[in-house]
Amino acid sequence: MGDWRVQSLGKPRRRTVDRLTWGVRLGGLLLVALLWGLTWVYTARAEDDYSAALAIAVEKHPYVTRSYEITDGATYGTIMEEAGIGGTATANIFAAAEEVYDLTRVRLGRTIDLHFERETDRLLGLVYQIDTEERLHVELQDDDSWLAERREIEYEARLRTVEGTIESSLYVSALEQGLDDRAVVALADVFQWTLDFVMDVRQGDSYRFIYEERFLDGEYVMPGAVMAAKFVNDGHSYYAFAYVTADGQDGHFDDTGESVQKMFLKAPVAFKYISSGFTTGRRYISAFNVSTGHRAIDYAAPTGTPIRSVGDGTVVRAGWNGAYGNFVSVRHNGTYTTNYGHMSRIAVSYGQKVSQGQTLGYVGSTGFSTGPHLHYEMVKHGVKINPLREDFPGIDPVPADEMADYMTVVEEWKPQLDN
Repeated sequence: MGDWRVQSLGKPRRRTVDRLTWGVRLGGLLLVALLWGLTWVYTARAEDDYSAALAIAVEKHPYVTRSYEITDGATYGTIMEEAGIGGTATANIFAAAEEVYDLTRVRLGRTIDLHFERETDRLLGLVYQIDTEERLHVELQDDDSWLAERREIEYEARLRTVEGTIESSLYVSALEQGLDDRAVVALADVFQWTLDFVMDVRQGDSYRFIYEERFLDGEYVMPGAVMAAKFVNDGHSYYAFAYVTADGQDGHFDDTGESVQKMFLKAPVAFKYISSGFTTGRRYISAFNVSTGHRAIDYAAPTGTPIRSVGDGTVVRAGWNGAYGNFVSVRHNGTYTTNYGHMSRIAVSYGQKVSQGQTLGYVGSTGFSTGPHLHYEMVKHGVKINPLREDFPGIDPVPADEMADYMTVVEEWKPQLDN
């Protein structure tokens, strides 16, 4: 009996183990099958989602873009040939664009972007950036004609506030803060009728301004408009606020509504040409000095620096003038005349009408000169005067019926400048 019991007890144990083993194996197979099934379902869904997403992407962007850089010697024609565009399409696009932009004027370093249909590779359009504000778009129409138009570039504008105190120059002070030098020039341009940044600015002056930084596709591109600015010069505060009048006059006005733009610019050399030289040498050769007979202001600048007319007027002399060397004189009205001497080259002629800021010639060292500089004189009623001390009249202020609207602009920005 003992043997039977042992055998009877042993057999059921072996069967239990066998059943357990097969159960585990079967469960594993079922789990694998389940996982495989789930993987297939999720993969199918993912593929469907991908296909749907791709369809949406194609629907949103039914074309591909190929960019061609305009290198040295390249033209619109050579770019189109490089892109494999036929002569007919090239000529038709050129003709369509001609009324809004001349494609023979494409500039070195820019690109021509061509849009092609994804499925057929058919040319659908051309895009060329004309300048910082506009692009040329030429697009294929349903009747196979081409339509060209200029479109404003849609930047994202973010406001930035910058302030500082001047130790050597506005330019150096701003760059020390990592500021884009184009923003410094923009600030100086706002006050170019108010301050001579060579002669007027002194150590301890301060500034604060709020301006736009322009972004495209999330990338910083360049500075935009100066919205509000304050410059403290020798203890006096000058303000400027951006405003567009109802009749479209776009400019800057002070905190009383007077235009910051005046009859004459404060300096005949633009800030961008003399700013970087402030700390590398003498800021000027000699200032206005009645006692020595040198009734003029001399601006030291490299040969070839553009010299601009400080105001609208008529050229009454352009040529050699003894000690002055190459010389230009501009009569602005019955009161004022300005003279510009020692030019390396003259860019205007006798009798020519010139506008404020127009280039008259270029800095040189002709005549009685010891080095390249501009000799600048202002004459009032036939007598040479110091232009730095003259209070020039301004152009039209904010219209009286818009002052209430303008003052809301001032009230918005001025506390931020005074903070």
